[in-house]
Amino acid sequence: MTRKPRGRDERSPLASIGLHATLLTATTIALFPVVWVFLASLKPQNAIQSSEIRLFDNPTLDNYRRVLFETSFPSWFLNSVVVAVFTMAIGISMSATAGYALSRFNFPGKRGVMWLFLITQMFPVAILIVPIYTIMSSLGLIDTKASLVIAYCSVAVPFCTWMLRGYFDTIPRELDDAAALDGLGPFKTFWYVVLPLARPGLAVTAFYTFLTAWGEVAYAIAFILSDKNLTLGAGLQQFVPRFNPQWDLLTAGAVLIMLPASLVFYFAQKHLVAGLTAGGTKG
Repeated sequence: MTRKPRGRDERSPLASIGLHATLLTATTIALFPVVWVFLASLKPQNAIQSSEIRLFDNPTLDNYRRVLFETSFPSWFLNSVVVAVFTMAIGISMSATAGYALSRFNFPGKRGVMWLFLITQMFPVAILIVPIYTIMSSLGLIDTKASLVIAYCSVAVPFCTWMLRGYFDTIPRELDDAAALDGLGPFKTFWYVVLPLARPGLAVTAFYTFLTAWGEVAYAIAFILSDKNLTLGAGLQQFVPRFNPQWDLLTAGAVLIMLPASLVFYFAQKHLVAGLTAGGTKG
């Protein structure tokens, strides 16, 4: 006779205490840096740089006012929104179509393409900056938002293609056959039948591509030269020069950067678990 797994009601008190203590510790470790930056953003500059540690020290919103009205932060924010939205839109389109093709069709070089997508994930950003910069320079795209969109898509699309390919594998092929019997071609089958069922996977793709572009620093510093085209990741570095860093402005800017990412996560979170698990268990 098989033994039934122990349920929540059958867990011993000691196991419950250990489980809750572990979860509480992990939550504290994850939230501590965020809370610390938020509290620091409410302090005046002299309090942030003080050697005496206090959670609250003359709380004020003046740091946020200065960031929003006395710096180029709004321009950086708008540039980041444009780059992130275009990266997300192009990344989803390319990843979804490529993932569907790899999932449903057999063609010469299919395995090689899959391995190529996988190999590209092995190279760190530091190695890729120089060749991508050379390409962008030859195309005349240096100091443009387009250069960042292309660079970010080159990072996000291979991973998202692999993930969506795994998710499309979980959608029964019989639906494609039924759509073909109804007279739908491959593109209409993909658009009207498969995509609506792949919303969890698309949500994960959207979230990942957005975060890839939002607040990224390395490519932004290398490709963008003028202040008017700076994005948030590169722009905030102006608050921490080698001498006299402005930690008050940096912490306030860091909190403001988190808000859009949190908003995107809020709308995508109900699909994230299903999309990640489905994409990670097939392939």
